[in-house]
Amino acid sequence: MLGLPKGKVFLIAWTAEWEKEFTSENKQIENELGELILAVHHIGSTAVKNLSAKPIIDIAIELKEFQLGNQCVHGLERLGYAYKGTNILPDRHYLSKGEPRTQQIHMYQTGSLYLEKQFAFRDYLLTNDAELKEYQELKVKLSQAYQTDKLLYADEKTELVNSILDSLGFAPTACKNN
Repeated sequence: MLGLPKGKVFLIAWTAEWEKEFTSENKQIENELGELILAVHHIGSTAVKNLSAKPIIDIAIELKEFQLGNQCVHGLERLGYAYKGTNILPDRHYLSKGEPRTQQIHMYQTGSLYLEKQFAFRDYLLTNDAELKEYQELKVKLSQAYQTDKLLYADEKTELVNSILDSLGFAPTACKNN
């Protein structure tokens, strides 16, 4: 199942369907944007096997230069994405698809600190079962406490996310789209 209605927070148990959805979307994005992009990555909780997640596929598009994101917008709009600009989340172009929202794209310049944090956090959870379990339990607790407030849900995860990123050598800052 994919799709998170506005104003709602709920989690779905991880499913292999999310990987299939990402693969399908990745092919469409690569066909549409071609050489404008360097790579397309599956990020966020739907990219972490055995982690419950809000049913939205997070996609990172890696760009050689940040301003190339402006040239990608029209092609992504043809795929059904709505461009939200560069002021929603730091250091990225942001787009979303569907109502309820089923996918969201974060376009970063290659080497962006925020992109590197996305990779590091995802990869850490994929290889550390104890922290995966702790994060899973926290997400479940917060999704039940903040069923209608995605900002509080995200903010309350910040301490644990930052502690993991700090242990990986990143300075503490919020990485709120996990």
